[in-house]
Amino acid sequence: MKTKRIFKSIIACSVGISMLSGCLNLDEELYGRLSPETYYQTEEEALSSIVGVYQYLAYMSRAGGDGWRIGEFGTDEFFCPGRASGGWYDEGNMQIMAHKITADNARLETCWGTYLFPGIGAANAVIASMESSPMKDELKALIAETRALRAYGYYYAMDYFGNVPLFTGAKVDANDLPKTASRKEVYEFVVKEFAEAAADLPSIKEVNPASYYPRLTKEAVYTALASVYLNAEVYAGEAHWADVVTMCNHVIGTNAYVLEDKVGDCFLATNESNSKEVISSFAVDPSKGVDGNEFILYAQHALDQKKYNLAFAPANGYCFTDDALKRYEEGDERLELLEYGPQYYQDGVTPLCDDKGTQLVLTTIKDMVSAQDNEGYRVLKYSPIGVAWSGSKADNDYILERYSNVLLMKAEALFRQGIQLDEALELVNQVRRRSNLSDWDGLTLKKIEEERAREFIWENQRRRDMIRFGSYFTDTWFYKTGVTEEWRGIYPIPAIQLNNNPNLKQNPNY
Repeated sequence: MKTKRIFKSIIACSVGISMLSGCLNLDEELYGRLSPETYYQTEEEALSSIVGVYQYLAYMSRAGGDGWRIGEFGTDEFFCPGRASGGWYDEGNMQIMAHKITADNARLETCWGTYLFPGIGAANAVIASMESSPMKDELKALIAETRALRAYGYYYAMDYFGNVPLFTGAKVDANDLPKTASRKEVYEFVVKEFAEAAADLPSIKEVNPASYYPRLTKEAVYTALASVYLNAEVYAGEAHWADVVTMCNHVIGTNAYVLEDKVGDCFLATNESNSKEVISSFAVDPSKGVDGNEFILYAQHALDQKKYNLAFAPANGYCFTDDALKRYEEGDERLELLEYGPQYYQDGVTPLCDDKGTQLVLTTIKDMVSAQDNEGYRVLKYSPIGVAWSGSKADNDYILERYSNVLLMKAEALFRQGIQLDEALELVNQVRRRSNLSDWDGLTLKKIEEERAREFIWENQRRRDMIRFGSYFTDTWFYKTGVTEEWRGIYPIPAIQLNNNPNLKQNPNY
């Protein structure tokens, strides 16, 4: 049973990792409460603290976390309208969705001040303590693991905010607060940290996948590096397509990963540690009070309580429109993960009706401020089937990266270089065949972008993709009716952070 897996047991035993929750912002003197008197004496002690760093990073995939939401808001696949029946209207959300964000946006501040930099600070403290431990040599792999987690935090910080403070110490001098580093400097740091961490991490071929899951392997870090290199022109003004291919080949060459029969199989609560497609993910175990997956709560219509025999009524929040739905071809099995049009019980025959006998018919969004409860289509990747529930929290682990992304990243990098075009086409067609689609006979950048959009809807890939392909600025869709200035490709530094640290500089034009 997954609740008996070693890593989850450590999570459950170390809910007291709140010792690290004192790591709030860069303007604090301490990133954590570790000190020279509390250096790690055993590997188990170190791992129990590393778990806390994982938990911070999990908010980049968590349904209720602004670390994930600000990566989806502003794209053409994710909306959260206010409801005529009450609830959900949030001016901060509306700003991001309309590409009119300001520095006082609460969603940005939550991401920066509650998740990203506290997680980076926690990693700094754990790394400092391990490196000062008398067991330092024995902790080499754990130090690498934590460096990779910190690099992930800086990857998101660089992606969202561009120019951010770059600090790796365990303590901040209140009289010499960190200064803003350029996006390129942060990019170079992230690449260096990922590369050096990968060298000291075990390969998926060297561990027992079920017992080691869901910790980072070499291949997980190579996948992260491929993603960073894929966007290098955005971050640093220089193309690294060949490096994308190299990183992807490191993963592909292990022969440890394959595509699942269906995309949805990756997201089943019953398949997480057994999936041959999932490369990196975050463990949850709500039965032990260790987080929980709330995609069902946040996204589904209240009548899905009947459909799936839930103990709670979903809150009818996140949804998408025709702009994303129209990308899918007839017969695409990924449509099985989307809810749109007339709704039925799980038998696919019995209409799903309200107490008055009216069948639920999901339509596209017509009103962002006062939408009807049936407006907006839903994504149901994290299936409620086979879930062990704790209230509204499911035990599906959060998925960060999948093998299909490795295939599509390599295909794009080959295509952009104009080399091995037959191989690039075959990689894309592998992903298409899995979803019961016919092979293409040629590629374009637009086709690659749209295949990625179909494959990774609501997996926090779309914003990066749209910026890289340019559609984030030039395309229009529901609630974004004009061209976006390119400087809006990065968010403003939250105003409260500028107030707390006068050494920080606001991003241009904000």
